[in-house]
Amino acid sequence: MTPFEIVQLIVRILLAAIFIGMGVAHFRRGPRRTMAKMIPPRMRRRGALRPEVLVAITGVCEIAGGIGLLVPATRVPAAVLLAVFLVAVFPANAYAARHGETFGRLATPLVPRLIGQLALIALCVVAAL
Repeated sequence: MTPFEIVQLIVRILLAAIFIGMGVAHFRRGPRRTMAKMIPPRMRRRGALRPEVLVAITGVCEIAGGIGLLVPATRVPAAVLLAVFLVAVFPANAYAARHGETFGRLATPLVPRLIGQLALIALCVVAAL
C-alpha cells in the first residue's frame, strides 16, 4: 500500500464512522426532533415529506453512505452521493446557524459550518479517488 492509499483508507474509515454515527442519531427521539426543527420553513411539507420523515430518510442516506464507503465496489458512488448529500442538507444547517437561540450548540455559526461542509466534501473526494 502506498502512503496515499493508507491515508484514503483512514479517511474512509473515519468518514464511515462519522456518517453512520450521525445517521443513527437521526433515529433517536431527541436529536430527531431537533433535526426536524432545523428544516427551513419554506422546505416543510405535510404527509410523506413532513420533517420527521425527511430526517429518517437523511439518516438512512448517511448510514448507507457510510457503509458504502467501506465496500470497494460501492466506494466511489457512495463518496459522490455523500458529497451531494452534504450540499442537499446545507440549507438545514444554515437555517440552524441563523437561529442560534433555538438550536444552541447545534447552531454552528454559518462560516465555520460552511468550511466544515466543504472539508467533508473534500474528504469524500479523497475517499473516492
